[in-house]
Amino acid sequence: MNHVRNSEAGGASEPRLDHVMCASPAGTHRMAYWEWGDADNPRVLLCVHGLTRTGRDFDALARRLAGSYRVVCPDVVGRGRSDWLVNPAGYVVPQYVSDMLTLIARLRPATLDWVGTSMGGLIGMGLAGALAMSAAARPARGDAGLPPDDTLVLGKMVLNDIGPALNGPGLSRIGEYVGQPMAFERFEQAVDYVRTISAGFGPHDDAGWAELTRHVFVRQAGQWVKHYDLRIAEPLAAQTDAVLLASERILWAAYESIHAPLLILRGELSDLLTADAAAEMLRRNPGASLHNVAGVGHAPTLRTDKEIAPVVRFLLG
Repeated sequence: MNHVRNSEAGGASEPRLDHVMCASPAGTHRMAYWEWGDADNPRVLLCVHGLTRTGRDFDALARRLAGSYRVVCPDVVGRGRSDWLVNPAGYVVPQYVSDMLTLIARLRPATLDWVGTSMGGLIGMGLAGALAMSAAARPARGDAGLPPDDTLVLGKMVLNDIGPALNGPGLSRIGEYVGQPMAFERFEQAVDYVRTISAGFGPHDDAGWAELTRHVFVRQAGQWVKHYDLRIAEPLAAQTDAVLLASERILWAAYESIHAPLLILRGELSDLLTADAAAEMLRRNPGASLHNVAGVGHAPTLRTDKEIAPVVRFLLG
């Protein structure tokens, strides 16, 4: 598929904006993605954001790694510059995994590493599980089949404050604000709102909170409103205890299917990834290591050196 680079692409300090067409049972939608580094670099790092965030959350990490990777940071459908879905029931991990596979087919990486924050980590585990299940269940072909270098293999994976165990209180806290419509006359009011609901991000200066707000609020009709489809809250609200338990079983199986090196980044004060859950993740996958970020809850923003440095060491070490 031909595509055109967005004119706002700047120098090395700014990303390029592009889109890829994806499909759902209700039709098609465009997913936006931000790209850093050499577009011909076969070594790709896919960075996927949390529930209400955008691909611009990874600006600081991408600038650090753009010399080593083609860094690609999508706005998951329903957020940022991406389209909204016709049917909000599609705002679930299986649809997001399908969209990522479409994006990966566009990128054609020789190697693919992954950084996923919160929901982005769930999508990464879902993708790993889908690949493992397909490889195990696919019938043998009668001919030579596809060449080995066309087979997608996930490389190193960073799970940023997320795991297969879905902690109810943490999910409930997030669910309280996701679907609430908010409108502010001044950008500074939006910044104060983000600072309040995202206290778990840990300490940031005023400029840092402004950057964390800039891409999740957008100015429309003279007001600053959330830059995502509020209907993403509907599937979250519809989840029962039985559904969460079934989802956890699937996620644990997917997590255990990952044979590449794993880094679990955990906010020391996190209410979504508990210390016990992180310890269980280490026990159930021998390729996993853990780094705790002091003074931070859900989730580390990967903006400061103390949060970026361990990720860079893991990916490039």
